[in-house]
Amino acid sequence: MEYIVSARKYRPMSFDTVVGQAALTTTLKNAVKSGKLAHAYLFCGPRGVGKTTCARIFAKAINCQSPTPDGEACNECESCLSFNEQRSLNIFELDAASNNSVEHIKTLMEQTRIPPQVGKYKVFIIDEVHMLSTQAFNAFLKTLEEPPAHVIFILATTEKHKILPTILSRCQIYDFERMTVKNTIDHLKSVAEKEGIQYEEEALAVIAEKADGGMRDALSIFDQAASFCQGNITYQKVIEDLNVLDAEYYFRIIDLSINNKVADLMVLLNDVVNKGFDGGLLIQGLARHTRNVLMAKDVQTLPLLEVSEQMRQRYQSQAQQADTRFLYNALRLMNECDLGYRQSSNKRLLVELTLIEIAQLTQPDDGTPGSGRKPRRLKSLFKQLIQQAQPAQKSAPQVAAAVQPNRQETATPQQSQQRPAAPSIKASQLGFSWKNIRQQTQPKKMQILPGTPGADEKKEKEDQAFSQQDLELQWMAMCNRMPQRLSGIAARMKNMNPVILQMPDVEVVVPNDIIKSEVESIRKNILATLKLYLHNSAITLQLRVAKQEEKEKILTRREQFELMRKENIAIEKLREEFDLQLA
Repeated sequence: MEYIVSARKYRPMSFDTVVGQAALTTTLKNAVKSGKLAHAYLFCGPRGVGKTTCARIFAKAINCQSPTPDGEACNECESCLSFNEQRSLNIFELDAASNNSVEHIKTLMEQTRIPPQVGKYKVFIIDEVHMLSTQAFNAFLKTLEEPPAHVIFILATTEKHKILPTILSRCQIYDFERMTVKNTIDHLKSVAEKEGIQYEEEALAVIAEKADGGMRDALSIFDQAASFCQGNITYQKVIEDLNVLDAEYYFRIIDLSINNKVADLMVLLNDVVNKGFDGGLLIQGLARHTRNVLMAKDVQTLPLLEVSEQMRQRYQSQAQQADTRFLYNALRLMNECDLGYRQSSNKRLLVELTLIEIAQLTQPDDGTPGSGRKPRRLKSLFKQLIQQAQPAQKSAPQVAAAVQPNRQETATPQQSQQRPAAPSIKASQLGFSWKNIRQQTQPKKMQILPGTPGADEKKEKEDQAFSQQDLELQWMAMCNRMPQRLSGIAARMKNMNPVILQMPDVEVVVPNDIIKSEVESIRKNILATLKLYLHNSAITLQLRVAKQEEKEKILTRREQFELMRKENIAIEKLREEFDLQLA
């Protein structure tokens, strides 16, 4: 007996057997019952969802001589029998992918003039209609607009956006939906039962997810898995046959990340890579898994999980252990990894860093150099450490006394011996200085008056002299650090040259008044930055619009070439040697 693949053997023969398109098939059956038929229909949607199948069922029902009360074909009249035996002369199918020229369409249009021999209508099914050329569409347009009364066109396409708007406006458009995982699993169960094949529901769920909404693809994968498993489709054999990463890895990665087990994560990643799976596919699958866990945290979003019932319960169980903020930040890190994976030269390192960051999302801030935390996460932690190290009952002088050993002031040997050694916290590890702590804890700071010993040296340290090169360097560095919203003015400022008029007075020449007003709006920030990085609090900043003779002339390409030729004789020799001309 000849073997027939499941996609052909179990192809629907009536509207009731079409899977996942209940609203659309109901509309078509009602049109057949009422006799209110349009002259042109357009079926569009993804591959393998039943567009051509519904077109054939609809064409058979239209020409049925005795349709059922609910709009189905009787499968007993001459028209239905001839269609089932593929000898009907009233239903024509054209593959526009291979017959897309003007001549093919003209030949088809000539056949529309001949009335049907059996039945009421001649039905023309044009599959993949978006493949027609523009000339073929134009030749088809007039007949589609005013076809003979006995002609009905049914067009099918996967890419509706490629069809001319003039064609779309003349058709009734039906959008087919993707198959849900549940509908696909149910249909595969019925096929397996008819074929006498044993199965595990988790295995059928993997097939349904791999099919990505296409029933034809699901049935093709089902046949492949049935051949590999020899009549007993199990989860382990399916993931082995389809080379799909076991979902258990994703559950383990999330569990290890919640418990901050970075070393175990690296071992698990090495196991996945050794099995031949790409790191990018791991990140993509983990992102889908994390999204499902996030959806499982809320009852309202639980229906968004297109998984089997057993897997849905596992997602709910893990969602109770994972924090919502952790899942959101993990998704953000995975998305960044996915975007940069193709451009990365060391892809495995990128995946490892991403998993390490995910594992540290729930790690408490400890403030140690090896914790891997960002400085912005250590700011609030520093306050907590200080509060733990110093009791709240201490007054300001006591706090100042506790900090005293780390100050740079001098002390006598006797005082050093009498004072007990107190444990100190190294604030440099946290990105802070004890100067900031003293400013917050001491009620008042003693000011050094002029003439006091050490005052002149301190002022010299605060107001250091700087050179023109230092000024230009800090000016360019400041322009590079400016935020994105100031990128326009930053680019203009890079072309400006600040000049030291008389230490520490600085002058900047701007091209015109408009740019001057823009720079003036951020003048205080510029001045504060220069004082900070040049270590001179007495700096002044003056803005001046350039005079006419100071403005640089914008040269044309020919003027630039002439200037280069005058300055370098070799350029002229090169032009003469190759007989070059300036375009």
